Amino acid sequence: MSISEVIHVDLGPRSYDIQVGAGNLAEVAELIGKRGKVTHAIVITDDNVRQPHAVEVARRLAERDIRVDVISIPPGEQSKSVDLAAGLWNGLLELGADRKTLIVAVGGGVVGDLAGFVAATYARGLAFFQIPTTLLAQVDSSVGGKVGVNLEGGKNMVGAFFQPRGVLIDVQMLQTLPAREYVSGLGEVVKYGVILDAEFFAYLERNADALRQRVPGVLVPVIARCCRLKADVVEQDELELSGFRAVLNYGHTFAHAFETLTGYAELLHGEAVAMGMMCAARLALQLGRIDQQFVDRQQRLLDALGLPTTPPKLDTEQVLAAMRTDKKAQHGKLRFVLPTRLGHVELVDGVSVAEVRRALRWQK
Repeated sequence: MSISEVIHVDLGPRSYDIQVGAGNLAEVAELIGKRGKVTHAIVITDDNVRQPHAVEVARRLAERDIRVDVISIPPGEQSKSVDLAAGLWNGLLELGADRKTLIVAVGGGVVGDLAGFVAATYARGLAFFQIPTTLLAQVDSSVGGKVGVNLEGGKNMVGAFFQPRGVLIDVQMLQTLPAREYVSGLGEVVKYGVILDAEFFAYLERNADALRQRVPGVLVPVIARCCRLKADVVEQDELELSGFRAVLNYGHTFAHAFETLTGYAELLHGEAVAMGMMCAARLALQLGRIDQQFVDRQQRLLDALGLPTTPPKLDTEQVLAAMRTDKKAQHGKLRFVLPTRLGHVELVDGVSVAEVRRALRWQK
């Protein structure tokens, strides 16, 4: 019996479904067709997943008499740039893309963010469908409509809110993912338990071994729960106007600084998030918001999943400077998403620089 779950993201006219399953890539043409007639699709992917995933998507769409083109970009965070976006805009122009063309992103978060940004901006907006192939993208970046590119001095500093037409998640794709990439995605999975769902966190503790082994019967409900939790937040604060969506950035103020200062090349995003979550937990402990038991429990789960938690050796003042470019910062003053208990976090102002320095110096 096949395992599948559907998560509906309710955003009025921008609503869409996320289908999570095992082996459901075979249904991609049918799912896309349900959202309207498509005659031309451009699949944007990277060189790592062109074979077998993007080619398979293109083949299934072509079987429905859809004209399909495939554009492949170099893999890695460095591709999420204005230069690559310009190259894709010109590529779409050469392929005759118009307002009826569908952009299909097949790849990890870099592909999804970049392809989505190109879709949002080319001809003032093309329809966009997500097929995330990494765990990180499946539980995080493919859900919620954030698209964009990095600048040299800051991650995700140019972008838009642009919801996809739909999302298809096939956990069987994760079997081809390198171990380090897969484990990195588990950092974002743990985040959801910490910020929104203590029961889910406990489920992850009980199933850590099965998660490491990529068992589909565990992966489908885990990914579906992450998507549902993120969808709940997005439905309440789609454009980050109320501040509620900021809870999703637990650990990210630290993480983005680590990524920026290591040139987006040394750390995978989920690794940086795991390190950032431990720094944030340590900061919350210093401020008396949580107890040592919380910190230890988070540490044990991250360790059980094989995630790194010790911050990289970077100049503290440079880390602080990078943090001041964070989108949650206001007029150069730092703000952090910090826990008060498992399953609940808050956006905290007025944290002293001395306390942040202390949290950064912490070692396991």
